[in-house]
Amino acid sequence: MATKVAFVNGDDRPIKRQGKNPVSKFIDNVVAQWKEFVQFLSDVRAEMRKVVTPSWKEVKSTTTVVIIAVFIFGLFFFVVDSIFSSVMDRLFHKLGG
Repeated sequence: MATKVAFVNGDDRPIKRQGKNPVSKFIDNVVAQWKEFVQFLSDVRAEMRKVVTPSWKEVKSTTTVVIIAVFIFGLFFFVVDSIFSSVMDRLFHKLGG
């Protein structure tokens, strides 16, 4: 736009536009980051309002399920490990180990 005006006025050289100086770029960057941070805090607050604390009954029932699952998986891995160990011992014994 500025070069058009320069050509119309009879000046053949293009007008050089100056960019923002480093200080204003820095300030714009800080302001933009501050706005992002404020938006982040707003989003966090909105999400925290959605959090529901479980009742004591729910805590007890889920804890019971977790403890039972741990014992079942422990028993399963004990059986699988015992079988695998027994098979490996027999294989090594037959191979002369």
